[in-house]
Amino acid sequence: MSTTTRHLASGPGWTVHDVVCTAGPQDRPYEERHETVSIAVVTAGTFQYRTTAGSGLLGPGSLLLGNHGHCFECGHEHGIGDHCLSFQYEPGFFEGLLAAVPGVRRREFPAATLPAVPELAAMLANAEAARDAGDVGALEEVAVRLAGAVVTTLSNKRRRDRSPSRRDEQRISDALRRIESRVDEPVPLAGLAREAAMSPYHFLRVFRQVVGLTPHQYLLRLRLHRAALRLRRSDEPIAAIAYDSGFGDLSTFNRRFRRIVGVSPRAYRLRR
Repeated sequence: MSTTTRHLASGPGWTVHDVVCTAGPQDRPYEERHETVSIAVVTAGTFQYRTTAGSGLLGPGSLLLGNHGHCFECGHEHGIGDHCLSFQYEPGFFEGLLAAVPGVRRREFPAATLPAVPELAAMLANAEAARDAGDVGALEEVAVRLAGAVVTTLSNKRRRDRSPSRRDEQRISDALRRIESRVDEPVPLAGLAREAAMSPYHFLRVFRQVVGLTPHQYLLRLRLHRAALRLRRSDEPIAAIAYDSGFGDLSTFNRRFRRIVGVSPRAYRLRR
């Protein structure tokens, strides 16, 4: 059995890997052990998964769920290979995320798999896009959101979010100011949550509730807004503006600018 694992991103308590397996019907499954809490998004191929919480057939859009310390087997009786985006959490970090999820009491997955449910479709698409773009900030946010979304979906609870408290609004206001003061630098979600004295999951949920965007999306919008002002106000090279605005390469800047503004940076500049 041949499995290739590529590290994509990591932070305190979490890691994201791109995993490609080329096993087929001729390969016998063997027992493995989850060294962390695992949520794997299947992006291609199919395979059978069996663990102490149950078993099931996994295909694109479905999720493999692994509890820390539990043994499991994967088999490919029906075809060759699969491709997964694997989110792994240290147990303490995962429990900290779940502590901020309303209505969640269990700290282990009660099921082995989760099918491709509509509620998670947009998030999983964001995860794949972040993987393809090598977007570490987006992968961090997906890692935090995915953990809470999975356990909420499993518990089948539909609770409306309460209005943010004045204290939470103050924390988010302070976070917005911190992001604005560091707009040209990476702004990790974990750092913002720590400075706000909130868990990453609770911080992300309240931030989206108050601002309407995630911190990473807000940072990108802020960078693009400032870049747009420089495009209108100066004749500086577009590449220089892109790099000064915190974008690692010109193609990424052009793509995101067009997606948000609707035209290319050059066309936007000509409009002035």
